[in-house]
Amino acid sequence: MEGKQMIISEWAETVWTVLNLRPKTLYDYKRLYIKHLDPIIGQSDLDAVDLVSLQRKLVELPAQTSRHTLMVLRVLWREGIKYGITKTNSVANLKAPTIQFKEKKFLTWDEVNALDWGRYNNQIRFLALHGLRWSEAAAIKEDDIHDGFVWVSKSVYGEVKSKTSVRKVPYLGFWEPLPKTYKPMRLAANKHGVTVHSFRRTYAYLLKTQGIHVTTAQRLLGHADPIMTLKIYTSVLDNEVDAARALLETIVSIKKE
Repeated sequence: MEGKQMIISEWAETVWTVLNLRPKTLYDYKRLYIKHLDPIIGQSDLDAVDLVSLQRKLVELPAQTSRHTLMVLRVLWREGIKYGITKTNSVANLKAPTIQFKEKKFLTWDEVNALDWGRYNNQIRFLALHGLRWSEAAAIKEDDIHDGFVWVSKSVYGEVKSKTSVRKVPYLGFWEPLPKTYKPMRLAANKHGVTVHSFRRTYAYLLKTQGIHVTTAQRLLGHADPIMTLKIYTSVLDNEVDAARALLETIVSIKKE
């Protein structure tokens, strides 16, 4: 098999059958390949790919999409070397643009509760009070809520994101079945300038302001990496800064006396 010429589109179809990935991840790989890569390199050989065109494409794409597309390229060539289809990792030096992280907008629970979310009022309040990912929340059935908890063990894609995503979360109400597609919830959230994922941040911020320890919050959010939880816990609002100033001024005043 070593040294055999292989058209990339044919090789991609083979690779999809041998990768051990979650269905959602595999779906994303296929979608990125078909949309961004196949038109450029689909009919090329693994050892004769147009790297200039590929790099140009990566630069044109939004930073996060570019990063994920580059991951697909690396997987195709990694598997090519693994199975003896090519000896050279031709895409090793390709680069994706650096992702510029912006402060993510989120709403407090009081703000979520005060707003009108249309037909998804209850569903969005449920997300904000339980911190589930959309894919997890959309898979919740009535019998998953019992003994005062929401029991999370699956997603609309089948398996949950990781072992740490299997968890129980205190049930605070508002559950109604969520739509099985993401778009309706996204439209409802966008109406007030946030995303569906923003409601996980609402929940994390609620945990923080109620004095829930970060390690407990990590379990409730289903984060595998505690650093992810800490990043959310460092979110502060202007009123917190003002409160800190007032507290510090009080301490200084006491010392002066």
